[in-house]
Amino acid sequence: MTLSNTQRTIDAIWRIESAKLIAGLTRMVRDVGLAEDLAQDALVIALERWPEIGIPDNPGAWLMTTAKRRAIDYMRRTKLRDQKYVEIAHGMDLNTEEEMDRNLDGEIGDDLLRLIFMTCHPVLSQDARVALTLRLLCGLTTDEIARSFLAAESTIAQRIVRAKRTLSTEKVPFEIPVGVELNERLNAVLEVIYLMFNEGYSATSGDQWIRPLLCQEALRLGRILAEIAPHESEVHGLVALLEIQSSRLKTRVSLSGEPVLLMDQNRAQWDRLLIRRGLAALERSQKLGRTLGPYSLQAAISACHAQAATPAETNWIRIAALYEALSRVTPSPIVELNRAVAISMAFGPDFGLQIIDELRVEPSLKGYHLLPSVRGDLLMKLGRFDEARSEFERAVSMTHNASEQALLMKRAAECKSEASK
Repeated sequence: MTLSNTQRTIDAIWRIESAKLIAGLTRMVRDVGLAEDLAQDALVIALERWPEIGIPDNPGAWLMTTAKRRAIDYMRRTKLRDQKYVEIAHGMDLNTEEEMDRNLDGEIGDDLLRLIFMTCHPVLSQDARVALTLRLLCGLTTDEIARSFLAAESTIAQRIVRAKRTLSTEKVPFEIPVGVELNERLNAVLEVIYLMFNEGYSATSGDQWIRPLLCQEALRLGRILAEIAPHESEVHGLVALLEIQSSRLKTRVSLSGEPVLLMDQNRAQWDRLLIRRGLAALERSQKLGRTLGPYSLQAAISACHAQAATPAETNWIRIAALYEALSRVTPSPIVELNRAVAISMAFGPDFGLQIIDELRVEPSLKGYHLLPSVRGDLLMKLGRFDEARSEFERAVSMTHNASEQALLMKRAAECKSEASK
C-alpha cells in the first residue's frame, strides 16, 4: 500500500471510528474537549506508525486502546487522578488492559447517545450544538462545517472551541437525562440524529456520495431513543423516516460507485423489511393522536415513495400536499425547494419552475447546490438545454462531493449534446 493510499485509508477509518472513540473517552474523562484531544492524539500516533507497521486488523480497537492509554497517562499527571480513580477504579486495575477494556467499553450505542444528550444541553446555542454535532459525531472538518453554515472557517472554529469550553465549565454530565430534563432536550437530540443520518445519506464532501455506517449508527440511536421515550410521536416519526430512507441505501449508488437518483433506482432492491419497520413506526407516531410534526410528515412523504411499485405510480399530489403541511410546521426555503419538485411532478415542470425562480433571490440558498441542480432538471424537461447546462455547471462549482460533481457534469454534457442536435 502506498503512502497516499494509507493516508486515505486512515482518513476513512477516522471518519468511521472517531465518534465512538470520543464517546468512550468522554465517559472516561468526563470532558468532551479533552476526549477529542485524546482521540486526535491517537490519530496522530496512527499516522506516524501505520505507514510503517501496516493497518491493524481491528483499527478501531487499536485507536481506542492507544487513546485510553493516553487518557490514563494524563490522569496520572494531573490533579484529576484521585477523583477519576475513585470513579472508575472499582473492580478495575488500570494497569491491566483487559480489565480496562471490560470496564470502559460497554455499549457504544449508549455512549454515543449520552454524548448527543451532552452536546444538546441548553447551555449551548442552537448553532453551537449543530456545529459540535457535525464535528464530533459526523467527523466533519471545520472547513466542511463552515461550508454547510455558509460561514467563515474561523467563526466555526471559535464556535466549537467555546461550546466545548462551556460544557466543561458548566460540568454538563455525561448521561441520558430523565423526566422533564429529557423532554427539554429531546427536540435538539432528534435534530442531531437527523443531521447525522443526512450526512451519511448525502455526504457533504469526499469521494463517496453516501456513508452507510453513519446512517446505520443514526438509525440505531433513533431506535434506542424510541425505547427511552415511547410516548413521543416525533421520536417514532424520526425512526420511521430513517427506516424508510435506509431501505434505499443500496440502490443510491451503482456498482461502480456512481450516484443513482430516486426515479432511476431499482425498487425491487429496496429493503422491504426496513420499509415495513418504517411504516409500523409511522403508524405508532400517528396513533399517539397528535398533530404530525416535521419528522412524521417527512416519513409520510418517504412512505409515498416506498409504497409505489414504480415511479409512475407515485402519488405526487399527496406528496405536494404533505410538503405544503411541512412548510406550515417548519417553513424554510429547502422545504419550498422540495415542494417545487413535487409540484413539478404532479402538475408539470412549468409550475415547479415558477416556485424555483422565486427562490433564486433567497439569501440562504445562495450557495446551495441543489437549487441550480433542480432548476437545471426542470429546464431540461422543458427542452431549454442551454439554460439547463449552465445551471448544472453552476451546481458543480457549489458542491464539494466528488461523486455528485461527476453526476452533475454528466447531466451538463447530456444537455450540451441535446442542444447540438
